[in-house]
Amino acid sequence: MIQLIPSISVLNNKIIRLTKGDYDNPSLYEGSPVDLATKFSDHGIDHLHLVDLEGARTGKLVNYNLLETLAGHTSLAINVAGGIKTDGDISKAYEYGASQITAASIAVHLPELFASWIISYGREKVVLGADARKMKIAVEGWQQNTKIHLFDHIEFFYNHGLKYVKITDIDRDGLLEGPTFELYTEVMERFPGIHIMASGGVRDVDDIKKLNDLGIFAVIFGKAYFEKRITLKELEKFTAKA
Repeated sequence: MIQLIPSISVLNNKIIRLTKGDYDNPSLYEGSPVDLATKFSDHGIDHLHLVDLEGARTGKLVNYNLLETLAGHTSLAINVAGGIKTDGDISKAYEYGASQITAASIAVHLPELFASWIISYGREKVVLGADARKMKIAVEGWQQNTKIHLFDHIEFFYNHGLKYVKITDIDRDGLLEGPTFELYTEVMERFPGIHIMASGGVRDVDDIKKLNDLGIFAVIFGKAYFEKRITLKELEKFTAKA
């Protein structure tokens, strides 16, 4: 069964959703991150993707206190992303309650360092963030484009033992137009055994079912839930409560 990973993006202690990574036009949602995370947990979801938007923009993880609160008040396994660029950042993230980290920019700027993390921290605890526009990787909170092809990027770390990769088609993120199913299928064919966390474009439960049928390891979703296109009751069919 596909793993459900709701995403909470935080900026100035508010739940925020960006479209295509655009900081100039954020969507603000009511409620606290802790209350929302508790709600997810109560409905059988056991993982959470916490995106530190301040960290992604500044290049340094900022929301440690929120991470610690979420870890202390829920039983969720928390994957944290945004601004993780040093061993110190990773160590502190784990210290404050993260069970897994996702890093993207550092994998472009210092690929050998990121590759070393897969070995030193373990394949289960390190996720490659491979987010792309028109198949080219974008970094620094998606504000900086590169000429690195998505498949070349994944291949380098796959050859260094990578197990988990979060893939976002940035052009679909936040638009509720559906995931790029064909892309995920091709990645699985090219990189046998890779565990894909599909992110971006999820519209409804039918999209999650299709990703599940394709054999995708996990789905990261946010806007579809916040826009009430997905209900917690519907999600229970994919959880231990099923």
